[in-house]
Amino acid sequence: MDLIFATHNKNKLKELRNILDTDINIKGLNEIGYFTEIEETGATLKENAIIKAKQIFNKYNTPVIADDTGLETDALNGEPGVLSARYAGEDKNSTDNINKLLKELSKHNNRKARFKTVIAFITAESEHTFEGSIEGSIAVKPTGDKGFGYDPVFIPQNYNISFAEMDGKEKNKISHRAEAVTKLANFLSKEYKNK
Repeated sequence: MDLIFATHNKNKLKELRNILDTDINIKGLNEIGYFTEIEETGATLKENAIIKAKQIFNKYNTPVIADDTGLETDALNGEPGVLSARYAGEDKNSTDNINKLLKELSKHNNRKARFKTVIAFITAESEHTFEGSIEGSIAVKPTGDKGFGYDPVFIPQNYNISFAEMDGKEKNKISHRAEAVTKLANFLSKEYKNK
């Protein structure tokens, strides 16, 4: 099965390929020559995932998946949430985003947080979404050089290391994205196994 993953993020693409079945051929936007930034105007992760998937589906008329991921903190009333990628500005700089988050959280004792991912899957016949989340906390400072985004400051529940200190296989067993992708994979195997 051929799928377009509506992302320019090479790290997300690599993660998805590692989690999904090998007989699914996934191409990112750069690989199909689509370099335009898709405007995320939704108020929720789900809305943004659907917006991205629909825009690419309408252009290429082939099955598309898109995700939106957000980091929510209790002390900051859910921030950065749907604005996670642009928390410190439109240039989507992960270091700046982390620095802003740590600065905002420095005024609070509560470090509880969660990562959430919503994946939208759109074909000519249907539209589905799959959600995943993982609880954890925000470290006082970044650690580790693996992963991407907020991984250096996110410590999953029942662990004492950040996502950025885990190897890919370990992270992909427990992550928010892995949970959502697993739900997608289960759906695809049921829906398309006889096609």
